Amino acid sequence: MFKRMIAAGVASCAVSLTGAAQEPADLSLEIERTVQFLIEQAGNDDIGLAFVEDLTTEVGQRLAGSESEARARAWSATELTELGFDEVRVEPFEIPFWSRKSESVSVISPSPQPLVATALGGSTATPKGGVTGKVVRFESLAELRAAPISKVDGKIVFIDETMIKTMDGSGYGMAVRKRSQCAEAASSKGALACLIRSVGTQPHRMPHTGIMARDGAEGAGPVAAISGPDADQLTRLLERGSVSVSVDIQTEIKTNAPSGNVIAELRGTDLSDEIVLIGCHLDSWDLGTGALDDGAGCGIVVGAAMLIADLPERPRRTIRVVLYGAEEVGLFGATAYAREHGDDLDKHILAAESDFGAGPIWRFQTRFGEAALPYARTIQNLLMPLGVTPDDNRAFGGPDIGILARAGVPVVTPGQNGMDYFDYHHTPDDTFDKIDPEEFRQNVAVYAAFTYIAAETGWDFRKQPEIEAPGTE
Repeated sequence: MFKRMIAAGVASCAVSLTGAAQEPADLSLEIERTVQFLIEQAGNDDIGLAFVEDLTTEVGQRLAGSESEARARAWSATELTELGFDEVRVEPFEIPFWSRKSESVSVISPSPQPLVATALGGSTATPKGGVTGKVVRFESLAELRAAPISKVDGKIVFIDETMIKTMDGSGYGMAVRKRSQCAEAASSKGALACLIRSVGTQPHRMPHTGIMARDGAEGAGPVAAISGPDADQLTRLLERGSVSVSVDIQTEIKTNAPSGNVIAELRGTDLSDEIVLIGCHLDSWDLGTGALDDGAGCGIVVGAAMLIADLPERPRRTIRVVLYGAEEVGLFGATAYAREHGDDLDKHILAAESDFGAGPIWRFQTRFGEAALPYARTIQNLLMPLGVTPDDNRAFGGPDIGILARAGVPVVTPGQNGMDYFDYHHTPDDTFDKIDPEEFRQNVAVYAAFTYIAAETGWDFRKQPEIEAPGTE
């Protein structure tokens, strides 16, 4: 079971083992045996994988604030209730709403031809019929910002910056800046519109969408992403001389639209007021069916929780599964959850989020109190046979979980291999067939293992070293 992922994990590059010198904490033989049982059962998981398949098939794309996202909430609440969670509820909130109505980008001269493009979330609409102007190309956002107004005014800006493919997705942070800032930088210098090379790593004529502003607000101007091959084509044309392009983007904007977080719980026993939270986000972009981003994450946490639910006895702490709404357009679900549960965050013992596709988990990061590092070592040791290497104590937790981490909630990041994640991210190709069942089930095993340990042991992951009183020896 999981042999391919185990081999990959063992062969992976060395990592910084902050806290590696820490002796692991003691774990009862009964808990250790239960963890091994959960890992074995995860190898045959059908519930988590079926959750993703059914969600992406019966609901499909789930644009935040849309009717499709509303159907996804209703579908999920029904499904989680039928699976047997002790409590299922929806916590509603409202968001600003943006959707595309139509989009087209075409070379007008010297060689008329269409370019494969998609509007970015928050793009303003062009006038009816679009805008046409000469293209001015920049190799980076920084180059655009440094350009004189005279070079940009009245033109269509094109930022032709590529994204580096990495296992941990670190290339995304740099590449995504042009997506969020192109419209503002271009329009402030009088540009008619902005085009960017898609924030992605695949070579096909398939553009990647995504939000411009994390507050969900309408952006500063019209902006679209063109596929990698179309960016190359446009660059080749520019090498031959002046190029004029037409950009026509029509959008729909609403001030308020419904969204919400779907919450399901497995109630604990003697520590039921303490919460171990595992989450994902339910919404997706509208081009594909949101299988990797983030249907897979939802299936992983649901599958892990249900393995624990099927044990003869419930763990001591409550396990809370949160399917966050409206992540893609501004982390609205994360903010709403923190606002709703702000008075209880001290009762959140541990949090984790699956939102990086379904590739195998290869490292395990924590963010625990210094005196809780032996707990991290114990968990990491139990995960190593799955091909998961121990890592440092600087876990981020995930986009929706980040707000909890900043509030002091201990978090873990089970790091997935995302080498091909940005081939599909925010594209029409984000579909269920891209999920490898064996790799998916390794994720379920990891989540079931650490979630159960956190819920059953009673460990304090905030624990800090004791400070001796002055004058004591």
